[in-house]
Amino acid sequence: MALSRKEDCKPLMLNSLKPKTMPLQLSLPQQSFLPEEEKLLIERAQKDPRFFAPLYERYHDAIFRYVYRRVDEEEQAYDITSSVFVKALQALHKYEYRGLPFSAWLFRIAKSELYQSFRDQKAQRTVSIDKVVLKQVIEEWTEDYTEQDKARLLVALKELKDQQLQLIEMRFFEKRSFKEIGEICGLSENNAKVKTFRAVLKLKQFFHQKE
Repeated sequence: MALSRKEDCKPLMLNSLKPKTMPLQLSLPQQSFLPEEEKLLIERAQKDPRFFAPLYERYHDAIFRYVYRRVDEEEQAYDITSSVFVKALQALHKYEYRGLPFSAWLFRIAKSELYQSFRDQKAQRTVSIDKVVLKQVIEEWTEDYTEQDKARLLVALKELKDQQLQLIEMRFFEKRSFKEIGEICGLSENNAKVKTFRAVLKLKQFFHQKE
């Protein structure tokens, strides 16, 4: 099954804009697990790494998408995603099930691997921009949407700190709930909401400074 490319979606590289074509999904079809079933799978995998495969198959595409939206090359996205699952398998014996989705733990590892790649300059940070959402964000602050406003907002996004940019991206461009954002960032749901609100205020401030 191929990942369809949205015609109204382009990634924002922090130094420039360029289109990106989404690659094919290479993993097997996802399976549906109830929390208790997932818990049992994790426990089995902790005893025998061969049972890690169903978890890998379930979450590979989601982790790959998360990574791919944040780096500028497909090959790098695959490398980082591979590293995420290697790290997850190595640390699986330390994992403790606390009622949260296993994906939250994987996303935290992915976030760490991404930051390490950025620090090592192996990957360049990008932000996937949906033009429809971009227009919606701008219309919160101005009545008339123009191409100049879009350019100003893109510049304003580059002014944000990395955590602020991540919160904006997850909330508005990836449509994640505050609970999910909190799980990925290691925050409570309420704290994720507060920090996202502050990030939006900061983005609005930078946007108006560009007038």
